[in-house]
Amino acid sequence: MTERAIRIHRHGGPEELRYEAVAVPAPGPGEALVRHAAIGLNFIDINHRLGRYPLTDFPSVIGMEGAGVVVGIGAGVDTVAVGDRVAYAGYPLGAYATARVLPAGRLVVLPAAIDDRTAAAIMLKGMTAEYLVCRAYPVTAGETVLIHAAAGGVGLIACQWAKARGATVIGTVGSDAKAAVARGHGCDHPIVYTREDFAARVRDITGGAGVPVVFDAVGRDTFEGSLACLRARGVLVTYGVASGKLPPFDLARLNALGSLYVTSASLFTYTQSRQDLLLSANSLFAMVRSGRVRIEINQIYPLADAARAHRDLEGRRTTGCSVLLP
Repeated sequence: MTERAIRIHRHGGPEELRYEAVAVPAPGPGEALVRHAAIGLNFIDINHRLGRYPLTDFPSVIGMEGAGVVVGIGAGVDTVAVGDRVAYAGYPLGAYATARVLPAGRLVVLPAAIDDRTAAAIMLKGMTAEYLVCRAYPVTAGETVLIHAAAGGVGLIACQWAKARGATVIGTVGSDAKAAVARGHGCDHPIVYTREDFAARVRDITGGAGVPVVFDAVGRDTFEGSLACLRARGVLVTYGVASGKLPPFDLARLNALGSLYVTSASLFTYTQSRQDLLLSANSLFAMVRSGRVRIEINQIYPLADAARAHRDLEGRRTTGCSVLLP
């Protein structure tokens, strides 16, 4: 059948996002055909478009997160059924489309309390927040943590989740307006990094002790400062490179800085098995249903206008979650 999708024919700027007719095959063994109701917008989409995470097959449909209804299944599928409302996050790419085929084992059936737009907005960002604060570094009550990009999609969820676990939350943001947004979502101490030395401010807030963990999706621009924020035996959890790839680093410096730990974490590792996928998704749904994590979709774009969505996200003109509507 013929559907519509955003494809890129080469790496480059937002102008490379083309809204085109595409052929969608019938689902094969182990696969499901999903008609999208909403699609999530994430910074990793920009990294794919730019080639920071190079694509090998062109033209390519990008996008890693969506929600909709199953309209067809292939042989051997027993995890979902036609008519199920489902959502997903992760590889293979292809979410920027009106409909797509993907492995049925990567789909999660949605509870009635989670609507399609919310599901599309939270699967990648929310499960990322879950593995960060619950598994990559299990945040405990009484700790003080630092979350970069605290007013972003992952940041707002992670701030609330860490707060719900009893932590004091420090967050970096790019403006006073974003500081207000972060403060309203569990961030006790927003730091406007454009005018403050965030490492010095973290030391001030913690009485010179530093924090046990920094969650950092910014990358190159914050790497050294993040290390400077850590107390002895602290952990830097990197999970993105919005400002560029991390620089080469002499591991011996971790010794000199206080026997620090650095891990580069990925949602796709933490949800690799179906058991882990369901654990993460169900934990997320429970947090949202309980009200301890509030989801705000602050930007909505037509799928055909994905280029504008990318420009807004790259230009740091967004807060919270954004979705594309087919």
